[in-house]
Amino acid sequence: MKKLTVLLLCLVLALPLAACAPSRDATAVVRYGLSNAWDTLMPYNSPSGSNYTRIVCDKLYDRLAYVHADGTLDPRNAAAWESADGGMAVLFFLDEGAAFHDGTPVTAQHWADTIALMTDPDCPALGRSVFNVLAGTDEAGAALPGEALGAEAVDTYTLKLTFKTPTTPEDFLLDRNREFYVLPTHLLEGTDPAEVLELPLWQAPVGSGPLTFVEEIPGSQLTLAANPNYQLGRPGFDLLVITVMDKSNLLPSLIAGDLDYYAFGGNLAADDRQTAEAGGITVLEGTVPNSFYELMLNNERISSSAVRRAIDLALDKQALCLHTAQGLGEPTATDLTPGTAYTSSLTWSRDVEGAMALLEEGGYDGRTYSLACTANRSGLAALMQQQLAQAGITTTIETVDSAALFSGMAEGTYDMAIASHTPGALPLWFTESRFSPGNNIFHVADLTPYTGLISQIKAASDSGARQALVDELQALLARERPFLPLWFGRTLHAQSPTVDNIDYPSSSFSNENVWEWTLQAG
Repeated sequence: MKKLTVLLLCLVLALPLAACAPSRDATAVVRYGLSNAWDTLMPYNSPSGSNYTRIVCDKLYDRLAYVHADGTLDPRNAAAWESADGGMAVLFFLDEGAAFHDGTPVTAQHWADTIALMTDPDCPALGRSVFNVLAGTDEAGAALPGEALGAEAVDTYTLKLTFKTPTTPEDFLLDRNREFYVLPTHLLEGTDPAEVLELPLWQAPVGSGPLTFVEEIPGSQLTLAANPNYQLGRPGFDLLVITVMDKSNLLPSLIAGDLDYYAFGGNLAADDRQTAEAGGITVLEGTVPNSFYELMLNNERISSSAVRRAIDLALDKQALCLHTAQGLGEPTATDLTPGTAYTSSLTWSRDVEGAMALLEEGGYDGRTYSLACTANRSGLAALMQQQLAQAGITTTIETVDSAALFSGMAEGTYDMAIASHTPGALPLWFTESRFSPGNNIFHVADLTPYTGLISQIKAASDSGARQALVDELQALLARERPFLPLWFGRTLHAQSPTVDNIDYPSSSFSNENVWEWTLQAG
């Protein structure tokens, strides 16, 4: 342990900018705002599992790929990948130019050893569950005794991951890439897995990401330096200084010139657009949705699919979207995220008369349905109530906090509830987790038709076959309407006045292309 501590101290002191307080006169500094603090610099041990920790670890440690907001993928530590073993495994061909901050090349063995260490039952890593998709692990992500772990170094620069179910490379990366980081396991040799999280390494981490550790004021400020040897290129600045501040101060600080950028993606509420533009900030409209609104339904208490479809037809989704998204959104008939690889021919339109006919067909007896919402959505709920009443559907609004809303739906307390989520690029990003025996939040009597199609979609490696199955699932959802897709919302981005080449939308995947960022001259 003493040897490791001395080595880490030497590494930190060797950094050319480590002992210097950041100064714009001496170095090129990007001042970066964050509204919440990271809770660890050890990527597999975050108590909260928050995106604030992920966005920081993304810079210190390398991931296999870079995920764009539209679901497309670019290389990071993996230069290429391909499916293997009939879809049960993926081969990742690592970039041979990648190296840790101490100069040690990143190899497939580092990846395999990272996964073996984190899945060791004696290792108390809080983030171990991310590995539960790999063969040889239990549901908690711990390695099973006597079974081969699905992480293998085929050769120096080829990593093979083997899964429990057929998995395409794209599905794996879109789902798990933000959770998989390679650790400097050459610095951990001989360490007891039970003690690995206590090492001083995590106070001055040695990663292989685009930035290197300089110093930290826990919970307040983190200073990182550009990695001149990063395989995708040296960032176009010297220091990145991350400062935690109240969310309400992010935009004013950007306008005042005290910040160059703030996470995530310089996101801006529609109400703040005028303030930003008046302050000289260019505002960009997001092209890929960052929110999905749904009306959750209790299928046990609203048992007729005709009545559920009537509720769908009675709602004016365009008006609801305008009320909340202020023009930055689009009504939808499906949960498939617009702008990604999977599409649907289903369209939305309001039809009050059609809703009334379906209510009669479904035997609606005039009962009053409970509609749950959080306090900030009470106006939206009132608008829904008015629209439903126009078709003859009676509702009463119950305002609760978010935890009570979801627990109430799970327990069957409410008939309907308004919810929103961060959408994903995979076709099952929404449905897979909500149509399972362990999370039947819509109280669907028979999950089999859904789970059967979901399993087929996951197993389909051909894009054409998968799209056909996705269409079949969406047609089933449209017939049964176990939940109502409402709209997808887009965000605004406050463009940095001083930093170029920022990929604003992709920060929603907790990755940022800092190796391409450059400070403007002057």
